[in-house]
Amino acid sequence: MIKTAAMSAMSTLLLLGGCAGFGAPPPLVGDPVDVVLQKLGQPSGSYAAGPEQVLEYATGPMGQSTWMAHIGADGRLTLYEQVLTSEKFATIKVGMATHADVLRALGRPAEKSYLPLRDFEVWSYRYKESGAWNSMMHVHFDRAGVVRMMQNGPDPMYEERRFFH
Repeated sequence: MIKTAAMSAMSTLLLLGGCAGFGAPPPLVGDPVDVVLQKLGQPSGSYAAGPEQVLEYATGPMGQSTWMAHIGADGRLTLYEQVLTSEKFATIKVGMATHADVLRALGRPAEKSYLPLRDFEVWSYRYKESGAWNSMMHVHFDRAGVVRMMQNGPDPMYEERRFFH
């Protein structure tokens, strides 16, 4: 009994340890990269953006936020922002943005799918639209990896399932 309780407690601590960065105070503009890493932990992704390095802190496939820490050429934080917002989605240029551009702007998607009829790869991002509605933004890429369409709608994970039991 004691062994089981100890294992359960240890499992809980290990799981919570992976989320340690999300409860800590946010980093401040000007913090050196080692302080950012100390406060937030290891990033879920890292992307080059010219002279900057962008560190991604995604909340996983079920989360509705992804934080990006922009590290300047001097190794200091220049910007720390939540990117799964309507305003940030609006910066993605249909017909111009590529996979790499979307990764740098929004981070990794919650889901990837394929639409054979249109021959589109779709990256889907969960977010809170206007801070209130559980939504998904779907970014459609053509075969060349260029954004061809973006659609948002309700997140089916939160929709009532009256007819599906």
